Amino acid sequence: MLVGRRDFLRLTASAGAGTAIGGLVGLGVTLAPAMARAQELRIKDAKTTPSICPFCSVGCATLIHTVDGKIVNIEGDPRSPHNEGTLCPKGAAIYQLHMNPNRATKVLHRKPGASDWEVVELEWAMDRVAELTKKTRDETFIEKLPNGKLVNMTPAIFALGGATLDNEFNHVCQKFWRGLGVVAIENQARI
Repeated sequence: MLVGRRDFLRLTASAGAGTAIGGLVGLGVTLAPAMARAQELRIKDAKTTPSICPFCSVGCATLIHTVDGKIVNIEGDPRSPHNEGTLCPKGAAIYQLHMNPNRATKVLHRKPGASDWEVVELEWAMDRVAELTKKTRDETFIEKLPNGKLVNMTPAIFALGGATLDNEFNHVCQKFWRGLGVVAIENQARI
């Protein structure tokens, strides 16, 4: 087997590092204090607020660390019987949900036939959604089927919940949509 200079150095460095780590482990030396110290420095002087992961209905507990009101770290809460300090990949990305520079912070509206989006006021957008929902419901509402069975429904509206909604909010959404007569209700977390 022909070994080049770079391969020789790579193998030598790997063998040396493996021997050093093996020796430390054999002597009972642990890196846990150094890792704990690094974690402590990262959240030093941060206010810790317990919270719940927003992504599914499991309810994994989280600890949100803030400095001067700004989130600096989010991690699983080891006191939780549900997740014991661990988070799934979606839960581990909660920090990005809050601190993403690409997160939409303004309401955008594109008029029919337009090619560009325009920034609109939230109040106007909420009124517009309510107006169109009422119009669609009024135009498509079915009180009774042809056979006389009472149904009180609208087949023209579909409700889709998101994965960041918790159980309580999903329950309220379900009640709201059912109250409007919507029967096609689904949640993105199930799809």
